[in-house]
Amino acid sequence: MKMVQYLIGVLMMTIVATQAVAGEINAADGVAISGYDAVAYFKQEKPVKGLETYSVTYKDALFLFASADNRDAFQANPETYAPQYGGYCAYGTASGYKAPIDPAAFTITGGKLYLNYNKGVQKSWRQDTTGYIRKADENWPVVKTQ
Repeated sequence: MKMVQYLIGVLMMTIVATQAVAGEINAADGVAISGYDAVAYFKQEKPVKGLETYSVTYKDALFLFASADNRDAFQANPETYAPQYGGYCAYGTASGYKAPIDPAAFTITGGKLYLNYNKGVQKSWRQDTTGYIRKADENWPVVKTQ
């Protein structure tokens, strides 16, 4: 019995430690949006891989850009270009949890960038974008601390 309690304790500590590592910005190895250019989603309406040459640190994450112009636009107004919910899956946030994203599964609505886990989730997201945004906005203050 003590061994089971010990293992449960270790498991819980591992979960808490893992959750503590997840930050407000979805950044693998410190790089946001899997290295894609946040500004390009707006200007080119597609995901474009960024370059380390054009980078900005924002909320402890490195954002990469395809050009100096895109980097400068982001740096001048990051709230305009940064993905909503820290770049975590918007559908997941609406459901109450952080989830990774596929940079190709995106939607721009109301001048904001929303990313999704994959194209299938994106399809569900687009069926009630307004409702999911409302839920995600309500959930984000708690979800971002997970």
